[in-house]
Amino acid sequence: MPIDAAKALAAEPRSAEIAWDHKDVQLYHLGLGAGTPATDPAELRYTLESRLHVLPSFATVAGAGMGVVGGLSAPGIDIDLAAVLHGGQSITLHRPLPTGGRAVSTSRVAAVYDKGKAAILVLRSEAADDDGPLWTSDAQIFVRGEGGWGGDRGPSDRLPFPERAPDRTVERPVREEQALLYRLSGDWNPLHADPDFAKLAGFDRPILHGLCTYGMTLKAVVDTLLDGDVTRVRAYRTRFAGIVFPGETLRLRMWADAGRVQVAVTAADRDDAPVLADTVVEHS
Repeated sequence: MPIDAAKALAAEPRSAEIAWDHKDVQLYHLGLGAGTPATDPAELRYTLESRLHVLPSFATVAGAGMGVVGGLSAPGIDIDLAAVLHGGQSITLHRPLPTGGRAVSTSRVAAVYDKGKAAILVLRSEAADDDGPLWTSDAQIFVRGEGGWGGDRGPSDRLPFPERAPDRTVERPVREEQALLYRLSGDWNPLHADPDFAKLAGFDRPILHGLCTYGMTLKAVVDTLLDGDVTRVRAYRTRFAGIVFPGETLRLRMWADAGRVQVAVTAADRDDAPVLADTVVEHS
């Protein structure tokens, strides 16, 4: 069996030093669509170094996302990357992220679940600098054809929507070139840029990175319901439920309760086809 769950879970964590500066943060924000209108003071917080703050989802690309790479190369994990899908993502923030710095990122396989015809790997990365922990990030990786060994199926709960109208509904356009810009933050998968590769994968054109939609959604919540204050975000999780094509428009429905915002993200151009589900931003 290409996945040896016991061996993967028992493996020693892998550590690597990562670094970033304000240019990495600005590039990431631009890849999410920040900077429109370019002179809007609210957007300058994402694009101008003298006013810069860091959207917490930057943790998914800091150090070019080395935490996930380290997890997929762990002992006991020998899989075909063509069978891999990013199923979900969560981040817990321990304090606001600095606009630049160095940290040690430690990655390990935190869980392996048997879904019958597939396996789910939970790849955990934890980053800390000289001042202490920064973030904990969990990537749920769906591996087709690797289940069936009789292991724990893991959680399968789905989050129902509140039985009331959304408190806010906003739309966010995805620019035609947005995937080309976002990939400069470290995800070079040709699925998001090369039409021929996309067709081999079963798509008629390149698709947007799921983590780009993830970041766009958090930015929309912060700007709409958290007064533009990124430091209020405590945790953020989602499940990737569908694809987005560059040039489409995201529709985000938000339900605000004490300390949390639940979000449904759909593709407005395709009859509100699901894009992100089970999506929650926890905040102060």
